[in-house]
Amino acid sequence: MEFKDNPGGAKYGRTLVMAGHLIDGQITSPKGAKRIKSTNPAFLDDVVGEFPEASAAEVEDACKAAAKAFKQWRLTPAPVRGEFIAKVGQLLREKKEELSRILTREIGKPLREARGEVQEAIDTAAFFQSEGRRLYGQTVPSELRNKELETFRKPLGVCALITASNFPVAVPSWKIIPAILCGNTVVWKPSQDAQAVAMAFANIFIAAGLPAGVVNVVFGRGSTSGQYLVDCIDKGLVQKVSFTGSTEIGMRIGEVAGRNLQIPSLELGGKNPMIVMDDADIDLAVTGAIFSGFGTGGQRCTSLGNLILHEKIADKFVEKFVAMAKDLKIGDPSYNEDITYGPLITQKFVDSYLEHHAIAAKSVTAKCLLKGERINKGNAPAKFCGDAEKGLYVTPTIYDHVKIGDEIAQTEVFGPTVTIIRVKDIDEAIATANGTKYGLSSAIYTNDPKNRHKFKRDIGAGMSSINNTTNGAEAHLPFGGTGWSGNGTRESGIWVIDAYTRWHCVNIDDSGGLQLAQMDVEEAKGTQAGDMSPLVPKG
Repeated sequence: MEFKDNPGGAKYGRTLVMAGHLIDGQITSPKGAKRIKSTNPAFLDDVVGEFPEASAAEVEDACKAAAKAFKQWRLTPAPVRGEFIAKVGQLLREKKEELSRILTREIGKPLREARGEVQEAIDTAAFFQSEGRRLYGQTVPSELRNKELETFRKPLGVCALITASNFPVAVPSWKIIPAILCGNTVVWKPSQDAQAVAMAFANIFIAAGLPAGVVNVVFGRGSTSGQYLVDCIDKGLVQKVSFTGSTEIGMRIGEVAGRNLQIPSLELGGKNPMIVMDDADIDLAVTGAIFSGFGTGGQRCTSLGNLILHEKIADKFVEKFVAMAKDLKIGDPSYNEDITYGPLITQKFVDSYLEHHAIAAKSVTAKCLLKGERINKGNAPAKFCGDAEKGLYVTPTIYDHVKIGDEIAQTEVFGPTVTIIRVKDIDEAIATANGTKYGLSSAIYTNDPKNRHKFKRDIGAGMSSINNTTNGAEAHLPFGGTGWSGNGTRESGIWVIDAYTRWHCVNIDDSGGLQLAQMDVEEAKGTQAGDMSPLVPKG
């Protein structure tokens, strides 16, 4: 890794990180390769990292290095692999503040959230370090004599991991840690917008002493280096792919994996609903909706999209919700720890966010209560605390009287936008919540046990909260969705182990003769070995 003066970063007094790919335990920085810069979205002149874009040949080299390492890593006892994970967790705890500040600087996430994200990686390591002693198989009784049946898990091989920019530490930890714990090796392609924090995270695995080739990292854009990694599935160099990102790209990856008879792990977009019933604690629900919709600038796959309000409390709720949204503190997260959200991650997210106003305008009934816009010196909110000329800041958007069939209610907006839909009762509320093609996260605010039961039973999302936000995810619970939000696979907890292993069954026959299942069952009813007489009285 190389450090140089950062001419645009005088305000931050930091350096520009120059680095290369991690392949077979070595940092490689090919001469003449196109380099991609990641910048601080709060201060665009501040270049955080500059990394080479991996060629198809380099991506293949990383896959081959992983395949070579797999031969020995899969034979390493699982409890020993768990000890490596324990070391990763220890180093993450030691480097928590450093990683958090790099994360905040590179993607604009508030420090409180950045620290929480690194803590999630720490929690993931803590959970899986002991799973090395619990990769249980099963013994199963045979229908035949002197025969044993058993099952155990086997690793898959080389895992291609492709992650997004909004959770550049937590989500990779969900993938890398269980994958290598199960005996696989990995090639990770992080987001081009979060390269420096990815390299810092990769250094944790190097420092933990993992054998060369177990964890490999290639940098570049999704359309180039990411595509090259997906191409390696068809080339037989990858046995598993796990992707977090847009539904559109996830569908393409699913097609490639499907024709190779592989099961991909796809964690995709969401249009997450929150229901607020007439018996709910309104102030609590407003606070939950504010963080669900505007935390991380709405740049979470679990961010609130459709806010579904019972008509009896809708006016009261909307009044409080809009007032609180107008009063949010937006600003530079590196210097202000009490902000609600910082800048959007990149210019493309700003553009996409603003373009959705045109989609909302197609609705016949929708009323714009707050129209989000790019912050500049002339329109900065009262509590704004950043450099409007240098950062990618936007204000929140709220639309009321939206219908579930409106395009804006069906479209994921990767930014601080909430659409409000009013309903008459719990049945209409749940039908509305289930009224999109997505099915990731969901929430309901209610104190009625009947409403809670109906919601848990009938909601179509993969995850739900009751009297909490749409965002919460703990490291030992399954994370994932249905429909356009994913293909049913899960991240985190014991459930993710199924994504990185396959079951192997073994028949052990010590009878000394040929016994055939299903065909020789009647003979097995004899009273003792060698005596195949039935256990029913004769005569």
